[in-house]
Amino acid sequence: MSKPGRSQEPERHLEASGPRTGGSQAPLAGGQAGGRAGGRATGWPPGGSRVPRGSRPRRAAEGGEPGTPRRGRVRAWPAAGRQGRGRTAMERVEAATLEEGMRLRVIFLILMGVILAVAASDVLTGAVGVLRETRARPLTPAEQARYIQEEIAARWHTWSADLIFPTELQYVALGRAQQYARRVGLAPETSCKAGLDAPVGSVLAEHGCLTLLRATYVDQTSTFVVTVGVAVLGSEERRSAATGQLPVDDRVGVRPVAFPGTAGELFGAAQRQRNSWIAAGPYVVFSTAGYADGRTREAIPPEEILHSELWPTAQSIAGRIARALGDEPSAVPQCTQGNVC
Repeated sequence: MSKPGRSQEPERHLEASGPRTGGSQAPLAGGQAGGRAGGRATGWPPGGSRVPRGSRPRRAAEGGEPGTPRRGRVRAWPAAGRQGRGRTAMERVEAATLEEGMRLRVIFLILMGVILAVAASDVLTGAVGVLRETRARPLTPAEQARYIQEEIAARWHTWSADLIFPTELQYVALGRAQQYARRVGLAPETSCKAGLDAPVGSVLAEHGCLTLLRATYVDQTSTFVVTVGVAVLGSEERRSAATGQLPVDDRVGVRPVAFPGTAGELFGAAQRQRNSWIAAGPYVVFSTAGYADGRTREAIPPEEILHSELWPTAQSIAGRIARALGDEPSAVPQCTQGNVC
């Protein structure tokens, strides 16, 4: 009779199986006895059962406890290994690319920072320079002198013809009598070589004469005719160099200009009695005078020329025009922005 609560199936199985070899009976009995004594089996599989080859547990001599099953190695799937190595290589390439990109970005940012810093420095320097140049400050004596020279040198084209050659000029005649000369005509602008006698025009042309302006006047009694010519040299230095080489000859100078229908219509080269010039800044003011009745130089006795009012009248007219061109301006700026610094 069996014990309560235990199944008899294992015992019947063992009995039905029976031993296959003679040497395995004792362990089987011992195992059964131990199993009965302890109330449960002490090993698996039970004695006498069939176990497939290769699945038996290793003995203690092989490094494990009896009855402990062997743990098999897990081999990686070949394709999985190749995929893992591929992923690793791709990650390395991506990391290298990212690192290179970061390095280039840092270099780019540094270069842009340097460029912006240099540009900002240049802009700041330029702004400071502009402020210094444009802010109002007092003019130095040299700057004021340069302003005067430039203003005088520009009068020949900034002034009107009536300012250069007034329609009426007051002059002082013999006996200190106040008289007036009247302008009878303005000649077209011409070159110095064309409007001056050759010995004079060639010298001025060599020193850069820009142009020649001419006008003709008659005195208050319409007895004398005077042609005034203004040669423009551009600068006082060039004018000074040119006048130092002019010939000392009162027979050459500016060529007269006659205007038909006026008191000076008979005034030509043969009617010139004397020629002269006067310097004023960058200008050489020439004058030539004769009689309105057309008398030539040879027709007038030298004594009459010496005691005539002709030459003083011509010098007075030319002198008035020269002084107007060469006088300093009445108002000279005191500051770079006018008169307020």
